[in-house]
Amino acid sequence: MRLELIKRGNPSQVLRFLSPLIGLALAILTGAIMFAVLGKNPFQALYVYFVEPLTELWSVHELLIKAAPLILMGAGLSVCYLSNNWNIGAEGQFIMGALAGSIFPVLFTDVQGFFVLPLMLGFAIIGGALWALIPALLKARFNTNEILVSLMLVYVAELILDYLVRGPWRNPQGMNFPESVRFPSFARIPELMPVDGRANWGIVIAILVAIGIWVMLSRTLKGFEIKVLGSSPRAGKFAGFDAKKMVFFAFLLAGGCAGLAGIIEVAGASAQLRPTISPGYGFAAIIVAFLGRLNPLGVIVAGLVLALTYLGGEAAQITLGLSDKVARVFQGALLLYILACDTLIHYRIRFVRTPKAVGSAADA
Repeated sequence: MRLELIKRGNPSQVLRFLSPLIGLALAILTGAIMFAVLGKNPFQALYVYFVEPLTELWSVHELLIKAAPLILMGAGLSVCYLSNNWNIGAEGQFIMGALAGSIFPVLFTDVQGFFVLPLMLGFAIIGGALWALIPALLKARFNTNEILVSLMLVYVAELILDYLVRGPWRNPQGMNFPESVRFPSFARIPELMPVDGRANWGIVIAILVAIGIWVMLSRTLKGFEIKVLGSSPRAGKFAGFDAKKMVFFAFLLAGGCAGLAGIIEVAGASAQLRPTISPGYGFAAIIVAFLGRLNPLGVIVAGLVLALTYLGGEAAQITLGLSDKVARVFQGALLLYILACDTLIHYRIRFVRTPKAVGSAADA
């Protein structure tokens, strides 16, 4: 007996629209069961996880800080996935963008002025894009698996960051802690409301980039090319679209977005480089992309939802004494349910009886 997935002739458009909501509801239900198994009141735990982080103004600011990199990377990854290029290494591109953008405040401390921050943003975009160029080049030239290459490069990027902040880029006045010098004010992302909280202009940049990508996907020939090559490479070839060029375009765009997210993180909330500058934003951005239905406008909402899970996980640690892994479990369950819902909406399951082998060694 085996299972087969049979494509449905006319999938329900209503269910396709509701799929993320169904997945979110199932993830919340799973979370409630998990809290009960851990000996916590499910209703109190869900309140702490989803509502309590929004009751204070400072929490809203933290939500916006965490949402900015998720929105940026989710929007970039949407282009990759729509074009059938599976970039799983946004975390590494995030790190390399942060490193490239930090060159000026860390190495060229004598260079000061208003122009430093734009240079940092530009270098970060280039750094993230060049790191994403590696799996793109290997896929286009040697037909390697971009999933494995982009994922393995995450660990390479993490090791490079760890080496730099513990070695050449370590702050000589940092009491031997593994961290870079703190960025000066002219090398930091300005705060939206300096008096009331820490949220900075990174969230505005993220939303503007997401809107720009949405315009490109929905209103330009390049957007049409992305969708055609992603859904039907054969039709794209007949239309004259180049699949290899699309590999480079998608990876460079996603890598640039991830690099920009990296410098916004370290030049905003962190104000310096540390061995760990991301709590897993690059992997959570994959969930953001699919929760947003690979639509950059949907990604904005999905980014806020996933940012809330990070805040909820921190609140659960403080209030309920739970592990920080709770947020990861919820995020993983959310991705699982969204993909499962999408699969069952587009395919139906059929049980197929495996035929028995004719004859046997004994008969022979």
